[in-house]
Amino acid sequence: MRNRPIPGSSGLVREMSLLGDPLLHQPCEDVTDFGPSLAKLVEDMFATMYAAQGVGLAANQIGVPLKVFVYDCPDDDDVRHLGHVVNPELVEADGLTVRGPEGCLSLPGLEAGTERFDHAVVEGLTMTGEPVRIAGTGWFARCLQHECDHLEGTVYPDRLTGLRRSRVLRAARKAPWARRG
Repeated sequence: MRNRPIPGSSGLVREMSLLGDPLLHQPCEDVTDFGPSLAKLVEDMFATMYAAQGVGLAANQIGVPLKVFVYDCPDDDDVRHLGHVVNPELVEADGLTVRGPEGCLSLPGLEAGTERFDHAVVEGLTMTGEPVRIAGTGWFARCLQHECDHLEGTVYPDRLTGLRRSRVLRAARKAPWARRG
């Protein structure tokens, strides 16, 4: 499934925070202002996610320490899930534990087998402050858990142990993007 821009979007693509950026390792703050700046942030997040060819993006991945994430992700039945969540809480993560390939826009080009639950439910708000509840299975459940982790200051290598963790961190140190700036 290819990601598609939201029709009529004029969001700006923002620079991606990469592994090692302190902001990726700190819990984000609750959103309290549901005005135009939040709507613009969500629009920019979609533009950035699509430009990077991702299926989810948390605000701290573009340098904004607020609890917001966007997604455009299929589940295992190829049903497309598109939306955003403000101040999300992972209220359920259960079912089978599945180890599957997981990547991250903040670790471009890398992935590792990461254990996640096969079912997840997130509750939060829309950018206008309306309550929202999102349930996902399979790949989409993985996405929901991954983005909630970001907002708590966790990146997927933090969930790895042993050889898997060592390999992905070594690859990250050697990656061309790790040497920039």
